[in-house]
Amino acid sequence: MSDNFGFEEEEFQGSWNGRTLIRIGKLLRPHWRSTLGFMVAIGIVAAVEAFETYLVSRAIDEGLSAGDPQRLGEILSLYAVATATLAAFVFVFIYLTGRLGQQVQYDLRRRIFNHLQTLSLGYYNRTPVGWIMSRVVSDSERIADLISWGVLDITWGVMNISTALFFMLTINAQLTLVVVPLVPVLLIIATWFQARILVGFRESRKANSKITGNYNEMITGVRVIKALGREESSIQEFGSLTRNMYSASYSAAWYSALFMPSVMVCSAVAVGAVVYFGGRNVETVTAGGMSIGQIQAFVSYITFMMWPVMEMARVFASMQHAIASAERSFSLLDTKADIVNRPDAADPGTLRGDIVFDNVTFYYDENKPVLTNFNLHVKAGEMVALVGETGGGKSTIVNLICRFYEPRSGTIRINGMDYTQMTLHGIHSRTGIVLQTPHLFSGSIRENLRYGRLDATDSEIEEAAKLAGAHDFIITFDKGYDTDVGEGGGLLSVGQKQLISLARAVLAKPEIFVMDEATSSVDTLTEALIQKGMEALMKGRTSFVIAHRLSTIRSADRIVVIEGGQIAEMGNHQELLRQKGHYYNLYTKQFRQEREAAYTREGTPEQAQPLAAGL
Repeated sequence: MSDNFGFEEEEFQGSWNGRTLIRIGKLLRPHWRSTLGFMVAIGIVAAVEAFETYLVSRAIDEGLSAGDPQRLGEILSLYAVATATLAAFVFVFIYLTGRLGQQVQYDLRRRIFNHLQTLSLGYYNRTPVGWIMSRVVSDSERIADLISWGVLDITWGVMNISTALFFMLTINAQLTLVVVPLVPVLLIIATWFQARILVGFRESRKANSKITGNYNEMITGVRVIKALGREESSIQEFGSLTRNMYSASYSAAWYSALFMPSVMVCSAVAVGAVVYFGGRNVETVTAGGMSIGQIQAFVSYITFMMWPVMEMARVFASMQHAIASAERSFSLLDTKADIVNRPDAADPGTLRGDIVFDNVTFYYDENKPVLTNFNLHVKAGEMVALVGETGGGKSTIVNLICRFYEPRSGTIRINGMDYTQMTLHGIHSRTGIVLQTPHLFSGSIRENLRYGRLDATDSEIEEAAKLAGAHDFIITFDKGYDTDVGEGGGLLSVGQKQLISLARAVLAKPEIFVMDEATSSVDTLTEALIQKGMEALMKGRTSFVIAHRLSTIRSADRIVVIEGGQIAEMGNHQELLRQKGHYYNLYTKQFRQEREAAYTREGTPEQAQPLAAGL
């Protein structure tokens, strides 16, 4: 399996800029009350903590040193009130911060999910599922942690430093000035480490996305891995990805680990300077110097101030990781859909009418055209079968009809109107598709059927299942229509999932119907049931059928043979057989393979002879 996650290779280089932080900050706008509440609570907590330190110095000087028990009792009573206030507001800001984090995470995930619904099919074809999941889950969680607990720590730190400086200035302004020069030193250290930590975390997030994608592939493809004995190679591939993440994470962790001790050294220098200069003045208390209590308070304030600095250093290191996550999440939110409504687009009201491809050219890669000046006129209500070799352009044609993609040049008209002038919802809501690999959502059969039309009644659901040939097997389950299908429909067979998928399309009552290799993965009996359901669904509707088994399209109004993005042949079944061209060769080759398979099963060529009826 390839390690080339094309879209994942988007690079973010250099230092982060203020726009990213501003966008992160804007996530708080809808929750400004909670934000303001916890900031006010933090401010009160910081002020009360600083005031308690001040009370301790007063207790030493006015109570213990002065030998005044009454004054000591008064100060201790005030200290108890301050402690109760502190406890109350600590509860308030922790509660508000926790709630804020969950609100931001919910909003961000909802925004990403909603935006994903607007992106075109091409985005999902080029973007690994695991890469998207890592942004929706882990990246949004990391951003929410930064914006709640990270902002809390930063706010708390700023408040603590501000209140500490205030009380320090009231005690000894000259000694306070000894500490201030260390602030620029801390800023220089932070700037130096920031650039290196951010690079490591960017690489770590990229590696994490690849690991998530690999996990997704390994889990969904576990049957193939087991069947081919690829366990060891899968382990080696996963090991290579995890080593890349380890290397990137180790680099970031190394610089993060060095960051904290650097701040601690600066803090120790500041405390040492205060103790030295303050201690020289302690002998001159009566002459206006510092008292024992003031010395104690000043040292406590230094510690009180430097501890938040060290804590903010930790938050700053974590912030680099969150910014790397934010860059990727915002890049997803900034991704524009390839297919969008035109400014003058309108709901067509109906898609019943002729469908015309007029000199349509389309390519996924500019150097590899899939369709070139393609022309096709399909009449309203006509059933058209598309056949041909793999890669010829059959699926591209129906993807263009459904407007999952748009022509690079040329025009597709429905009922005489350029379909780019129609709204996407107007087209998609009137188009039904049954794919080769049907997808069911976790839940009951009834819920999956109702996905075709959310306002459908139970009786309408059962009627659609009967038309599609799914009712008979559904009622054999103990819970009937309320039977759980499992994740991705894993509790049902491929044929059962296909019939439910067909019934879901029947319920939607589409005006244009597409069957893309819908019978290629089922047995002959199930194929007959699907054929019966198709006949009921296609009646009166314009239909396009891509079929691997050519026996399933003999009744098509027109069979179009596609080769190299062009129409090689066109006509009904009998006309194309008489031409003895591409279709004749495909059909007879497949007929011989089916006859040989039947001969192998039955044992005699006479028993396999009925297959010749197709010719």
